[in-house]
Amino acid sequence: MTEHQHDNEAARQAPAGGDDIILQAEGVTVRFGTNTVLENLSLDVYRGEILGFVGASGTGKSVLLRTILGLVPKASGTIRMFGRNLAELSDQERMLIDMRQGVLFQHGALFSALTVLENIQVPMREYIDLPKKLMDELALLKVELVGLPRAAANKYPSELSGGMIKRAALARALALDPDIVFLDEPTSGLDPIGAAEFDELVIKMRDTMGLTVYMVTHDLDSLLTACDRIAVLGQKRVLVEGTAQDMMQCDEPWVKSYFRGKRARRIVPSEDA
Repeated sequence: MTEHQHDNEAARQAPAGGDDIILQAEGVTVRFGTNTVLENLSLDVYRGEILGFVGASGTGKSVLLRTILGLVPKASGTIRMFGRNLAELSDQERMLIDMRQGVLFQHGALFSALTVLENIQVPMREYIDLPKKLMDELALLKVELVGLPRAAANKYPSELSGGMIKRAALARALALDPDIVFLDEPTSGLDPIGAAEFDELVIKMRDTMGLTVYMVTHDLDSLLTACDRIAVLGQKRVLVEGTAQDMMQCDEPWVKSYFRGKRARRIVPSEDA
């Protein structure tokens, strides 16, 4: 086992933020017409952890994310953020909660007609009133924070590589210095080197900024190297949650196939390594 793998294993064995729950879903049910996508689902996310959320395609991972963000209505259940029941908040209180979270949607979802700098400034313009010069300075800081060259600030998304688009989208998610960041398939479409670099960036952001990270991903490398804890969605609920080692020892059929199948055996370090 390499030194890096030892460090990641130590992080996974450490307490995931103690009892400080930053996000809690309790008994959440979501339906589209007569189709129940999520049923009585419960999940806790702890302050300062990187949680990997995984499941088979079509199980509702993105639906849960959008429900947490208030983009999809729930039929029942409770979602609490920072200890507050989101359904009981006034518009002003909900806005304050929204300012404490950042979102990186799948494929980046940058506005094609805006430069990188202008994309990063979108949350600033939406929630706070700042002079343009100050917004420019803050946006440039975010550009540098995610490892992009300053020259990228004036480029349009069409002029960026896939990896640069992901970093620019992360910079926008970090625009308001949030407490929690939601990442939807952040490494999809990236080559293995680019994906590994993005995972390292996420870990660095968590460690330096004290972020909590909720990461929806199918990437086994991300789950095993970047995530402190993993939650598996199936049968309309969270089937199992725990460390990567917990996943390796789980006998639930889908979990067993995903984490102990042929591909997994090639990348999961053995106990003898």
